[in-house]
Amino acid sequence: MIFLKTDDEIELLRQSNLLVGRTLAEVAKLIKPGVTTKQLDKVAEEFIRDHGAIPTFKGFPNPYGPPFPGTLCTSVNEQVVHGIPNDIPLKEGDIVSVDCGTYMNGYCGDSAYTFCVGEVDPEIVALLKTTKEALYKGIENAVHGKRLGDIGYAIQQHCEAQSYEVVREFVGHGIGKEMHEQPQVPNYGKRGTGTLLKKGMCIAIEPMITQGSRQIVMESDRWTIRTRDRKCAAHFEHTVAIGLDKADILSSFEFIEQVLGDKAI
Repeated sequence: MIFLKTDDEIELLRQSNLLVGRTLAEVAKLIKPGVTTKQLDKVAEEFIRDHGAIPTFKGFPNPYGPPFPGTLCTSVNEQVVHGIPNDIPLKEGDIVSVDCGTYMNGYCGDSAYTFCVGEVDPEIVALLKTTKEALYKGIENAVHGKRLGDIGYAIQQHCEAQSYEVVREFVGHGIGKEMHEQPQVPNYGKRGTGTLLKKGMCIAIEPMITQGSRQIVMESDRWTIRTRDRKCAAHFEHTVAIGLDKADILSSFEFIEQVLGDKAI
């Protein structure tokens, strides 16, 4: 069942999502060679709790293994999503996708941004830029009267035109009182197909794009997903409310980009 949100509910969703954006900005201040993803995780959890919210990822159940142990999903280089924060220092030239979720006032926030660690190979930076652009191409189609396939088509076309591939097994999702609600939001599809979009629907759009093959494997921790060929992957995510004329982006990259300055993707 898809739940349409009232204007008041959308504002509560916005508060949770803006907190995610501010949390990711706190993380952005720290990302550099030598820092560990576990250090990033600690800062994020403290920041979220200090602002009266709960990190939704921590303890999230897993049908394949143990609950998720961290506040952030930190996925480095060939890791696509669901990387577990650890004590391995980030290195010059790495990229790290940081996915964050909050729960506040009964509603969830969810957003992700892929960061460069120091100076990164221009080919990998191009992957990040294309993935971020594709997110906004998808958002342009998140309007009343269009269909889910229009979002996926826009993302897929933009990325495949640059010879990148789109992960199929993991998709975006509805969001509200629960972090994962209906409908599923694929990053591929055909125009004019899929669920009809209606004002009040709230969804998380999150392209997961690979530099090489889209084939993926699950690591032995039963969480981390990486590319089979070990080429890099990028991941950007916004939570949006479907609007009559255009989508209302409830999360924000503005806080992150204020921190990154001219180094923003």
